[in-house]
Amino acid sequence: MPLAGLDIVVIAFVVLVILVLFAGIKTVPQGYRYTVERFGRYTRTMEPGLNVIIPFIDKIGAKMNVMEQVLDVPTQEVITRDNASCAADAVAFYQVLNAAEAAYQVSDLQSAILNLTMTNIRSVMGSMDLDELLSNREIINDKLLRVVDEAVGPWGIKVTRVEIKDIQPPKDLVDAMARQMKAEREKRAQVLEAEGSRNAQILRAEGAKQSAILQAEGQREAAFRDAEARERLAEAEAKATKMVSEAIAAGDVQAINYFVAQKYTEAMASIGTAPNSKIVLMPMEASSLIGSLGGIGAIAREVFGDGGGNSPSPIRQTTPRTGATRNPFDTGRQEG
Repeated sequence: MPLAGLDIVVIAFVVLVILVLFAGIKTVPQGYRYTVERFGRYTRTMEPGLNVIIPFIDKIGAKMNVMEQVLDVPTQEVITRDNASCAADAVAFYQVLNAAEAAYQVSDLQSAILNLTMTNIRSVMGSMDLDELLSNREIINDKLLRVVDEAVGPWGIKVTRVEIKDIQPPKDLVDAMARQMKAEREKRAQVLEAEGSRNAQILRAEGAKQSAILQAEGQREAAFRDAEARERLAEAEAKATKMVSEAIAAGDVQAINYFVAQKYTEAMASIGTAPNSKIVLMPMEASSLIGSLGGIGAIAREVFGDGGGNSPSPIRQTTPRTGATRNPFDTGRQEG
């Protein structure tokens, strides 16, 4: 059955409505923002999900990625403040916060961020010495982040991190730095060795000082003990001399014999211990020495007592021929 003209018009109208509906329905994926332009002018930003626009009047302007993105900064030459040349490269992380500003405030967003980061790397690193450059990367990163983030703020961009990946000084400069580091370490080792030697000498001197002090104190104590012993010996001798003197003053002849016997025995000891004396001739009677010893014993018994109350008996000597005894203090001879 052939279609009438009215049917064809209705079918065409339905197809046109369907096409218009499909043209007005837009889907935005997660992590993106689409801008809507009406007759070439920005009107709004579509969020992720299903969105509807007016076909043939509104259109999609820019599709902006709002996820955090990485921008690799290529290697570039940097002249430091002390005129040292080095190569440095970096990496920057940024995120689109305002899709409309990022789309319409700057052209070629990534190129703009890249060039801005490179120029600020030269300015920040060029204001520092090479030693500071190699040892203060965190300070460099903080300065770069603050400067670049402030510069891209009007573009609706947030720079989250700027990191210096590598700094490469010239080879001859690296060799010079290695020699300098070696010299510094050798100097430090020599200083530590000298300090150790000095401390050891100080400790040895302190030990010698303490030893000398203790030795002097020991000598002083020994001298004190020796003097005390001599003092007591002198007191004992003085006491004995006083007692003997009192006995002599009382008319005791045996006290005189005590002194004579003492000097006699001392003289005999000196003669016997002389280094040049081998044979000693004694032209004297042995009875005189024995008599002196008997006088000493009698004096001792008289002074200290015999413990029994009996009077001391005189010492007798037996003659070798007859066996008779005699008193060494008697002037006459007795027969056995």
